[in-house]
Amino acid sequence: MDDKVEIELRKFVAPEFIFGKDARLKAGKYCRYFGAKNVLIVTDKGITKTPWLNEVIASIEEEEIQYKIFSSVSPNPRDFEVMQGAQYYQENKCDILLAIGGGSVLDCAKGIGIVSTNHKQIHAFEGVDMIDVPMPPLICIPTTGGTAADVSQFAIINNTVERYKMAIISKAVVPDIALIDPVPLTSMNHFLTACTGMDVLSHAFEAFVSNASSNFTDLHALESIRLINQNLIPSVKNPSDLQARGKVALASLYAGLAFSNASLGCVHSMAHSLGGYLDLPHGECNAILLPHVVNYNFQNAPEKYKTIAENMDIKTNHLTQKQIKEELTNKLIALKKELDILSTLNQKGVTSSVIPQLAKKAIKDPCNATNPRPPEERDLEVIYSEAM
Repeated sequence: MDDKVEIELRKFVAPEFIFGKDARLKAGKYCRYFGAKNVLIVTDKGITKTPWLNEVIASIEEEEIQYKIFSSVSPNPRDFEVMQGAQYYQENKCDILLAIGGGSVLDCAKGIGIVSTNHKQIHAFEGVDMIDVPMPPLICIPTTGGTAADVSQFAIINNTVERYKMAIISKAVVPDIALIDPVPLTSMNHFLTACTGMDVLSHAFEAFVSNASSNFTDLHALESIRLINQNLIPSVKNPSDLQARGKVALASLYAGLAFSNASLGCVHSMAHSLGGYLDLPHGECNAILLPHVVNYNFQNAPEKYKTIAENMDIKTNHLTQKQIKEELTNKLIALKKELDILSTLNQKGVTSSVIPQLAKKAIKDPCNATNPRPPEERDLEVIYSEAM
């Protein structure tokens, strides 16, 4: 047995986080810990209809801290919404951000923070390490399980003019604290639970096979895969099961820690282009693309995918690499079917005529840099076509 440890220099970035039932109720205390005098709460219209927002407001009021609410956030947050939020933050002289919602809300809050201290259009920060001035303190309360925007170095914002999702990647957008609570996940419907769960699985898959993976990221990615494999379907079928919801939330956290440090791959580069062009749910895009990208990547990371297969309860003994690839892709297709994620790209409105345009935008995405098989633009066209 090889007991050597990897000793190459590695960096691992993670925020402080509080995990567990009723973590959300700590929001007011953490605002006080950060010295807040006027909090900008970033949320969306859906969360305003749940008890979670009022509970957070009550915890802030208990600390006698002022607050304002910005709820003009769409699924796939728009560049202009970020700019409106930053203007609202500055006009009201806020000094801290608290985001409660799914990934769109958390990413929009990150964008608001970036713009409010750097005083430029959000487009100026696209790419890796483009942020000069740290943003204000950011507290995140995720209500999906999920995008893991609450722990990651990523913010994804929709460029509405060019119709694609910009990836902003920087340690500067890592939240100061995440309050990760399974209770808000109980308000997710069947489809949102399924799609966000497949987003978690895509994060974990891509982080594990990333060419920037490490012992640290592999540990988190594999545990995320195992937890999703065992708990996503139960959380869909029994939405009030806090144990299942908690395990999916934990899987989201682990996958977030993994991909925030190992980055992602072609599933996400293609989903960013696709979701931005047609305004589709990000998790659904990932679910549609994941089996096809696994098929494309497998030859460059067969041992890694074998390990993934084993963590999804596939018996790999005596199977050839080709058979393992088939078993794994079939497992993903069966999982999607059980989750009622049944659409193809064609059924979501993609036509063959737009595929070259999707691929042209996707190939520029920074997530491609860590894909185990370096893609060409034509490769992405073929994968989109296979997913039709």
